[in-house]
Amino acid sequence: MSTYPPVSGPDPALDPTLAALLAQLQARHHDAICCTLVYGSCLRSGDIYDGLLDLYLVCDTYRAAYQRTIPAAANWLLPPNVFYAEQRAVGDATGPTLRSKVTVISLRDFQRGCSPAWFESYIWGRFAQPTRILYARNEQIRTQIEAALTAAAHTLLRNALPALPPEGSLVSLWEQALGLSYATELRTERSGRAQELAQSSRDFYASLTQHHAARLGNGFTLYQHAGEWRYRCAPGRFRRNAAVLAWTLRRGQGKLLSILRLVKGLFTFEGGLDYIAWKLERHSGEEIHIPDKVRRAPLIHLWAFFWGLYRRGIFK
Repeated sequence: MSTYPPVSGPDPALDPTLAALLAQLQARHHDAICCTLVYGSCLRSGDIYDGLLDLYLVCDTYRAAYQRTIPAAANWLLPPNVFYAEQRAVGDATGPTLRSKVTVISLRDFQRGCSPAWFESYIWGRFAQPTRILYARNEQIRTQIEAALTAAAHTLLRNALPALPPEGSLVSLWEQALGLSYATELRTERSGRAQELAQSSRDFYASLTQHHAARLGNGFTLYQHAGEWRYRCAPGRFRRNAAVLAWTLRRGQGKLLSILRLVKGLFTFEGGLDYIAWKLERHSGEEIHIPDKVRRAPLIHLWAFFWGLYRRGIFK
């Protein structure tokens, strides 16, 4: 029996256009995709056509998924790889086009990334939020993925709790824990994203926290008061100081790796510069213009361009 809480809302897998997109992606990766996940704002809103759908393709191995050395090596050296894919509406010539950001990661890296084996919170922080399995090759793969998703939440809580206030509401716990992870990346989202996620998924996080409560240590206690779930936590001073230091290190490490992934995306992501500009405009509300010199020689001029965006407050 699965320990991963059910995710509310309609099942996106029932959409025929999404089914066609998943078939396209499976063929593109030589039938090496063993599981496909969806998470993010489109899943929460229930509208998969609102912006970019966040898809994760979990593959057997990078060599099997690409059958080419360079993209396989890039994915192995600095996972994951990201690219753009779209699918025109099935059965309706005037229907909306389904657009997606597609991320490729191996099953081995996904399992490790959801566990304490990765110091960086890129995977375990990201998947400590409602996620739906759109496709799994078999029940064994589904069970492995559900176990990894459950482990992601446990990893985030274990690392976040000592750095958080000793008591508070369950919503504030997840809001602050997710906020710690968000702060390790170059984020363009508006402030309050973690709060929105924690508020909209109260039942999901209550179920997940109850499952992990007995194994979180640090004197963690989960209880109800006036109909609201609350927590207490009493880590020692050494544990709290170590956690604060660890998150400081993750912020530096994560932002550096975010830059490296963006640069890698210029070579693995078709239309990478235009995607970056679109994403920044969508979340910041400001127009982003890619200079011609950046398009001609991105490795030379991209750094100054990113620095200028950072000074404008586009990146955080």
